[in-house]
Amino acid sequence: MRHATIIGTGSYAPDNTMTNEDLTKLVDTNDEWIITRTGIKERRIATGELTSDLAYEAAVRAIQNAGLTAAEIDLIICATITPDSFMPSVACIVQDRLKAMKAAAFDLTAACTGMIYGMVTAAQFIETGMYQNILVIGAETLSKILNWEDRSTCVLFGDGAGAVVVSSTEKESGMLSSNLLSDGSKQALLSCPAVPLNNPFTKAETTNFAPSITMQGQEVFKFAVRSITENVKAVLKKANHTVEDIKYIIPHQANLRIIEQAAKFLDVPVDKFYLNLEHYGNTSAASIGIALDELVQNKQIQHGDKLILVGFGGGMTSGAVLLEWD
Repeated sequence: MRHATIIGTGSYAPDNTMTNEDLTKLVDTNDEWIITRTGIKERRIATGELTSDLAYEAAVRAIQNAGLTAAEIDLIICATITPDSFMPSVACIVQDRLKAMKAAAFDLTAACTGMIYGMVTAAQFIETGMYQNILVIGAETLSKILNWEDRSTCVLFGDGAGAVVVSSTEKESGMLSSNLLSDGSKQALLSCPAVPLNNPFTKAETTNFAPSITMQGQEVFKFAVRSITENVKAVLKKANHTVEDIKYIIPHQANLRIIEQAAKFLDVPVDKFYLNLEHYGNTSAASIGIALDELVQNKQIQHGDKLILVGFGGGMTSGAVLLEWD
């Protein structure tokens, strides 16, 4: 029986680092205020790179880490809410730059849960036998959809990309269980508008239109804590495991207080959650991939270790994957 497993990881973030002190020059805030409420100390902000540029760099690293060539990739899935353009997709741009000539390619939109949705989608193609090697990327340039005068949102987000290569294995390992959820009734909690309708029959006011993220912080906090708890419990139950079997829970890197509250609800020590948000901020679909690659590069994951990747985001979406590291 075919199973889906991760055989390579990669990540990339812009060189430009924006500290909390830098933000004080733009909005009424300070380092203590940001750290106390979010746990974030700095984030990376692109100074000319597009989402496809970040995605490409992470993809190259993931393919190399997997020991493959681009010619061996069958499908590219890019999770993003900040594409370069409505079309072509980021995945198609990356496919061309990689010269992955036999790969199909498409983008996927699930906001901060994008990497989870992408991995679960990839697993279906693997398990049905349609594809052998799939590149899943989460990439964002969130800095282009921020209102840099809104301190409630602009202090949270950063730019970056993470990627994994999902492949087929006959071993009883890899992705042991997964769970996906959505609740469109809560769509207003976290949103960013697109181009308004404007045609010969319906005129819209587009003067100075600049799409930016808006968020109902307290409600998002509640949703996030509940989503982490529900999804972690769901994948543990499906795989017939307990949380004690898990070495690391790798959450979407959004807010330290969210993780602390979720750890309390799950009755696990917070250090079971792997966190790097203090250096990257919230990179949406990229965050789980960046954190996973950091663990791999630091050799903190060994063969047989069990991990849970769990995310939540606009839509509202959420999901988790339980892995046995192969």
